[in-house]
Amino acid sequence: MKSFDAHPSADGLWTGLRSHGGDDLAIVVGQGTIRWIGERAALPAAHAGLPVHDGGGALVTPGLVDCHTHLVYGGQRANEFAMRLAGASYEEVAKAGGGIVSSVRATREASEDELFASAGARLQSLLAEGVCAIEIKSGYGLALEHERKQLRVARRLGQAHGVTVRTTFLGAHALPPEYAGRSSDYIDLVCREMLPALAAEGLVDAVDVFCERIAFSLEETERVFQAARALDLPVKLHAEQLSDMGGAALAARYGALSCDHVEHLSQAGIDAMREAGSVAVLLPGAYYTLRDTQLPPIAALRAAGVPMAVSTDHNPGTSPALSLLLMVNMACTLFRLTVPEAIDGVTRHAARALGLQDTHGDIAVGRPANFVLWNLREPAEMAYWFGQRPVRTVVRQGRIAEGVGA
Repeated sequence: MKSFDAHPSADGLWTGLRSHGGDDLAIVVGQGTIRWIGERAALPAAHAGLPVHDGGGALVTPGLVDCHTHLVYGGQRANEFAMRLAGASYEEVAKAGGGIVSSVRATREASEDELFASAGARLQSLLAEGVCAIEIKSGYGLALEHERKQLRVARRLGQAHGVTVRTTFLGAHALPPEYAGRSSDYIDLVCREMLPALAAEGLVDAVDVFCERIAFSLEETERVFQAARALDLPVKLHAEQLSDMGGAALAARYGALSCDHVEHLSQAGIDAMREAGSVAVLLPGAYYTLRDTQLPPIAALRAAGVPMAVSTDHNPGTSPALSLLLMVNMACTLFRLTVPEAIDGVTRHAARALGLQDTHGDIAVGRPANFVLWNLREPAEMAYWFGQRPVRTVVRQGRIAEGVGA
């Protein structure tokens, strides 16, 4: 794979673009940054002599943001998919030795280079659909050396592929076998040894916890949040996926960037998230794979003005999804988001869920050039089609990453 630095620069005048606001849009990129945007007829004379990139009437949107993934792991869990089809519940699979712990075994056995190669192939699928920023969680190591290995791979992926990667430490994802029956001791390890060491190495951008009956309690979750706060790290939460644990309200008290899944989210949790400015991250891939029937409270979130992001939740157990566009379709068809809500969900709201709202999720002067040209006539087609890849050109970190348009 050639270095991303070898990709052509996107500097110049991009013309022939369509947006929801009109059919004659132009964008000026200079030194990887958006310098001007507006109608082609209003282009300042100072930009008239720039090299031209003809968009050919393509629809343009901000680069997509996949704000919740578990992209780095060993092995796969297709057998558990078959178990669930045969009637086993998520909790029954976990109690039978499957679930997260089975991925932990495979991840611990894999070398860093093996994890880099397998995760890189998965990342390529997402990038080819216009993803310009992505969150990658740890949580399949559950021991310092293996959590470090996952986070190092995540950093390497960002550098090698020229994509913005936000790393999230999810050491409190599940109880490792060696700590069976000793969850409090394991949380002590997470808070006192793992998190401080990884943060000191610059490997952690945020901290997450799986707060659920089969994972960690509210009290244990708060201990992790307190450790994150002491290190000045923002928090996120796997909240209210399988039951209403009150996790969203707890996360909101710590100013959480986001609460994710939220199928069982209560009105009290919604109110707390609104006050804290936390994003609700909707994960229709997991809902679909688990054949869930409890819908997230979309209408209540909408009424409260809580921003809703949409993500793949790519993971080997409950959402082996490698298409963010498919998640856009599912968010509309399964969760009844409107098309504008779904597109905002994979652009500006997803960026906010990662703390990237100043650099990603919008096309604006002064921001890094991260935008996508689509072979589509109108935004609704982004949610309408599934099974095809309508990308014409991806501009990522100021370089032309995919497609033509050079």
